Amino acid sequence: MRFTLTLLLALGLSACASFGTSNTPTPTIPTATPQPPTPTPPPSVAMVNGEYITQVEFDAELNRYKTAFPNAEDSQARQIVLDDLIAQYLLAQAAREENFEVTESDLQLRIDALGSPDAIAQWQSAFGYDDASFRVILKRSIESAWMRDKIIADVPNSMEQIHLRQILTYNEADAQAVLQRLTAGEDFDELASLYDPVTNGELGWVPQGYLLSAEADQAVFALQTGEVSGIISTEAGFHIFKAVERAEHELTPDALLTMQELALKNWITEQKENSNIVLMQ
Repeated sequence: MRFTLTLLLALGLSACASFGTSNTPTPTIPTATPQPPTPTPPPSVAMVNGEYITQVEFDAELNRYKTAFPNAEDSQARQIVLDDLIAQYLLAQAAREENFEVTESDLQLRIDALGSPDAIAQWQSAFGYDDASFRVILKRSIESAWMRDKIIADVPNSMEQIHLRQILTYNEADAQAVLQRLTAGEDFDELASLYDPVTNGELGWVPQGYLLSAEADQAVFALQTGEVSGIISTEAGFHIFKAVERAEHELTPDALLTMQELALKNWITEQKENSNIVLMQ
C-alpha cells in the first residue's frame, strides 16, 4: 500500500506540474561534438615542410655513416647525416610536386633487384630498419634521385668560360717579385713557363664557379681577354692569373661534373631558404 500511495502521489505531483505549464518543450543545449585527438608526433630530430625526420631514421642513417667512416667525429657526423636527410626530403617533396610517382610495383621491383630477401633482412637488422620503414626510405631515395637527376640534366654542356693561365708561387715574396716583373713589362707566358715548365701555367677553359676559391673565381671572372689579375692567395699558394680568351665554350667532363654539383648545391640552398625547416635536437 505504501508503494501504491507513493506512486499515486508522484503521479499526482507530475500531473499538477504539467497542468501549470505550457506545452512548449524545454529547449536543450546542444552538446559540442568532441574534436578528435591530435596525433602525437613521433620522436623526431627535424620537420621539413610538415614531414618528420624521425629519431629512428636519423639513428639508422647515423649508424650507416659511422660504419662507413668509423673515425668521423661524432658532432660532425651528426651534422652531415642531418643535412643529407634534409636534402633528401626536399628533393623527394619536389619530385612529388613534379608529379613523379613511385608505385608499389615499382618499389617492389627495386627491392627485388637489391638482392635476396635474407640479404635485405640482414641489412635492415644491421642498421635498425624493419620492412615498413625500409620501404619508406627506399621510396624517398628513388624520389630524391629522380629530382637530383632532373636538376643536373638542366646544366648546359657549354657556357661562357675563360681560357686561363696562372703563375703560382708558394710564398708571397716570390709572388710580389713576379708582379713587379710583369709591371715592368716582362711577358706573362714566359714567366709562367719559368715557374711551371711542365704545364706553362695552363689551366684551360674554366667556367664560373669551377675554381675552388670563391675569391679567385670572382677575380678571374672580372678579367677581360688579355688582362692579368693581382696576387690572389688560396690554400694552394699565391696566384697571378691571365685571361687568354673569354667566350662560349664546351665544358670538359670534369667541369661539367663540377657545374652539376654546383647546380645541385645551389638548388638545395635555395630550397632550404624557402622551406619550413624546424630542428628538434
